[in-house]
Amino acid sequence: MNENPTLSTFSMEKTDKPVNQDLSIIFHPASVVSKYEYVVTKDGKEGTMITVSSNRDVPIYLLESGKYQITVRTYDAKGVLTEVKKSGTYVIDKEKPRINVGQRSITMEQGSIIKPLEGIIVTDNYDGNLIDKVTTNYDSIDFDTLGIKKLTYTVTDSAGNTATESITINVVESTSNQLQLTQIGIISVLFIVIFIIMQYRHTMELEKRIAKYALEPLVDDSKSIFDKLLDHYFFLVQKVSNVLQKSVVISKYARKYDKYAGTVHRRYKKGMHFVASKVLIAIFFLLIAMFAKTLQYQVISIYEAMIPLLVGFVLPDLLYMYQYKKYRSQVENDLLQAIIIMNNAFKSGRSITQAIHLVKEELTGPICEEFKKMELELSFGLSIDVVFHRFSDRIQLEEVAYLTASLSILNKTGGNIIKVFSSIEESLFNKKKLKLEMDSLTGSSRMIMYALIVVPILFIVFVSIINPSYFLPLFTSAIGIVLMIIMLILYISYIYIVRKVMKVRM
Repeated sequence: MNENPTLSTFSMEKTDKPVNQDLSIIFHPASVVSKYEYVVTKDGKEGTMITVSSNRDVPIYLLESGKYQITVRTYDAKGVLTEVKKSGTYVIDKEKPRINVGQRSITMEQGSIIKPLEGIIVTDNYDGNLIDKVTTNYDSIDFDTLGIKKLTYTVTDSAGNTATESITINVVESTSNQLQLTQIGIISVLFIVIFIIMQYRHTMELEKRIAKYALEPLVDDSKSIFDKLLDHYFFLVQKVSNVLQKSVVISKYARKYDKYAGTVHRRYKKGMHFVASKVLIAIFFLLIAMFAKTLQYQVISIYEAMIPLLVGFVLPDLLYMYQYKKYRSQVENDLLQAIIIMNNAFKSGRSITQAIHLVKEELTGPICEEFKKMELELSFGLSIDVVFHRFSDRIQLEEVAYLTASLSILNKTGGNIIKVFSSIEESLFNKKKLKLEMDSLTGSSRMIMYALIVVPILFIVFVSIINPSYFLPLFTSAIGIVLMIIMLILYISYIYIVRKVMKVRM
């Protein structure tokens, strides 16, 4: 009830501090009031004017978060304004404070210490910064045991709203000892390399001092240090090959590299040598990655080690394919000259063996090496058919297969070898001419194709240089990884389809 009947009052004049509940403010009009009007102002914005045509008490409900003030105008029976009553400020705060913990998951070493409030941001819409009121369960967590721990942050604002956030802490074994051992190992290797270099320089200086007392050999068989390193590397490749060939699976895998033997690399005599070289290169890439991580005072993880291993194992394949394609291209370009020389030899009455010897003497490059092998095989007693079939299997060119088939038929049935070689010569000449014309006509299209393949990669490189964190969501989020896989599939499919469309079989 209104204690003073001549004055209007509110059941609650104001709130001393923010509250997190609805408010019901009852207006008690004075006894002389016959009607009144009230308006509620929220956050500085006036609401709708409400008129009460009686002297009864009316509850005014404040339901949402905000700052409120109530203004009431009272009138007597004659309609004369008798009073303007303003309340104090009512503050309702139903919003919880916001806790920004940054990373939701962190990794720490066993027994180490972290600062739980470092990097934490806590804000409230009315109280502002509440970092001083944050409580955690940090003291109750045992960081001396391995496993996943949950660190919880709790804060309550002045209105009584409580907010909590948690982060996951993965406690792992300390890698400081491993890091120290790795650093000691790398430093030891560096000292050994430096010692070897110093010993080599000492040997060279000693050799220079006694050189004036020694006679120069007629044939200098000395090797440079680079050649000696290559010899040691090929010796290591041979040893690794002997170990790998004990595996049936690896032996089957190595068969597809047999075609590279003697063509891509002359010192590799079988496919297993190429596989052993890939393994050694992968290990070398892994050592480089470990050295880089050591310089950052970190130990490389299993997932980080997989990347250099895969790159080191796959990268040589691209080099082998390029060198083999280049080798075949050189043989294909020089094959026409070899056919012309053989045909001229046949016209002058020479045999196939003499024609092969003439090609070996007249030409240089890969085709010369192939004809040297053919001449050597003939000297070992192999037949012409077998020699040319082996030549066809090594090169795998349609022209060589046609030449081999023609010689096989001539050896079995007889015929005019000059006419046959003249026909082959004319066919190869026309095919080469047609290929040059086709390359000239499709040159611009191939340049556009290569540009469209390279442009996305250049775009990624340039953007990464300008903003290194731009593409991080593709690697740090689940949807980013899915999108990246889809983009890689589309990009590879695009390259495959474009190459198929641009390829012209002759």
